[in-house]
Amino acid sequence: MSIRRLPEKLVNRIAAGEVVERPAAALKELVENAVDAGATRISVRIAEGGISRLEVEDDGCGMTAADMALALERHATSKLPDDAIEDVTTLGFRGEALPSIASVARLTLESRVSGGDGWRRVVDNGAVAAEGPAALAKGTRVVVEDLFARVPARRKFLRSGRSEYAACLDVVRRLAMARPDIGFTVEHDGRRVLDVQGGQDQLTRVAALTQRDLAANSIGVDIDRGEVHLGGVISLPTYNRGIADHQYLFVNGRPVKDRLLVGALRGAYADLLARDRHPVVALFLDVPTSEVDVNVHPAKTEVRFRDPQLVRGMIVGGLRRALDEHGFRSVQRPAEAALAAWQQEPVAPEPATGFLFGHRSEPAVHLFGADITPPGEDVARVYDRITPFASAAPLAGRAEVATLSPPGAEAHPLGIARGQIARTYIVAEAEDGLVIVDQHAAHERLVLEQLRRGMSGQAVPSQGLLLPEVVELDEPACDRLEAAAPQLAALGVEIERFGPAAVMVRATPAMLGAIDCRKLVTDIADDLAGYDAALGLSERLELVAATMACHGSVRAGRTLSVAEMNALLRTMEVTPHSGQCNHGRPTWVKLAMDDVERLFGRK
Repeated sequence: MSIRRLPEKLVNRIAAGEVVERPAAALKELVENAVDAGATRISVRIAEGGISRLEVEDDGCGMTAADMALALERHATSKLPDDAIEDVTTLGFRGEALPSIASVARLTLESRVSGGDGWRRVVDNGAVAAEGPAALAKGTRVVVEDLFARVPARRKFLRSGRSEYAACLDVVRRLAMARPDIGFTVEHDGRRVLDVQGGQDQLTRVAALTQRDLAANSIGVDIDRGEVHLGGVISLPTYNRGIADHQYLFVNGRPVKDRLLVGALRGAYADLLARDRHPVVALFLDVPTSEVDVNVHPAKTEVRFRDPQLVRGMIVGGLRRALDEHGFRSVQRPAEAALAAWQQEPVAPEPATGFLFGHRSEPAVHLFGADITPPGEDVARVYDRITPFASAAPLAGRAEVATLSPPGAEAHPLGIARGQIARTYIVAEAEDGLVIVDQHAAHERLVLEQLRRGMSGQAVPSQGLLLPEVVELDEPACDRLEAAAPQLAALGVEIERFGPAAVMVRATPAMLGAIDCRKLVTDIADDLAGYDAALGLSERLELVAATMACHGSVRAGRTLSVAEMNALLRTMEVTPHSGQCNHGRPTWVKLAMDDVERLFGRK
């Protein structure tokens, strides 16, 4: 077959396949054009998820009739004043968006410059259908209708209208987050779903476009390293999501989904979250234009850094330090649904069935559900019966006689232990409320932090086995363990090769006590193989340490004395990240006194 030049119409459709794979991609290009035009207000209207109609209107600089005709040609742009593409500062610069969209849809372009007349141009699937004067204010309006209507092979791959709408909304939300100086509105099928005013600061804009409770469960980031700046907010590990769609990453104001940045973010939260959980973040990275290449992806969603290790180290190290400084924090307040689960009802004028504490005219909380109050019995006699129940040991937990808080108790944020529930949860009394601690999750975190100190040079004390144990594994697993043996020794695990398909365990970390060596070593081998190969050995060993901590932590179901409980609380108060377990769940929650009083109707 001889070589031939492709017709312009087919070239545009091929370009559309790279740039406009769905309505959200077309919307992204149109909103970016509006931003680059200097708009202070951008309005977006969507119908049927953008499949039938997309409309973007702005109050930017506008275009003349001649500019409009040129804008609909390929590789025509006003965003590159010279050939220095490495210094581009605008969002769009390829000059492919409008002709690509117009080749697979009906596109109506209306625009007017200040002091000029408005003009309208209609292109239907690559062919000019109409043009003439238009009445509109300064700025530009673009309407895209029936996307892929004449390209059935592409149209059938679109998702439902609701899914396409969600993708469109996400695109606008990310662009609006990057430009808090611009006002954005979005309407879907006639209903306004987003409205943010211009002139906001970045943190206010982030709060307006994310979950309302992120502000109370996040940490601010503000890091400078030479000419590189990293700012934004990151969630506490306990505030996480099951998908990574709530990670907003920006480079020089450009929303990106870059693998390097995503990997660095995962590394920063490596031993703080389970593998299937993701933090909520909005991070803004500003670098000199000469240090980043934004021309590596048709949709401009990926970038290439001149010094990727600098960027990765800045994100991992900076976020780690920020999390370390706030390591004791967690999502302290119980969820509203948890508070609502407490049984609460008014006391009837006559004594009700069941044991109720409280004044007759106030709400009360059920403590005993059994029907033990004879009808008509005097309330005072009911209270007389409380004493034997109150002095008896709890049936589902263990406590010791409560004493006055020791001097300086107000300096203990987690309070003084008062007992244990279900041999799993420690109940403590703080100055400002009631604290409940998950003993297994908390101790798991403490063990992990001790192991991490071993990796930083403070060797973890090991405990030699009376008889070394041989663990049989496949040869690749043994190879990985042998290669990591010096680092594992710093964690207290002493192993040596014992033939092609086995290793000998000579010692384990003393803090783990008596453990199943075979299971521990097998899990370590699996972790070394299973984690992302892009991670360095030291990072993978941090993840291995989390597995080791789980083996040696205090299990749920173990009865603790009050002295042991208090020792655990005091250690938590001085240990980084003790507010969350190794899987990102909270290790403690606090029921403020206001909440307690509301339960009893005192507020």
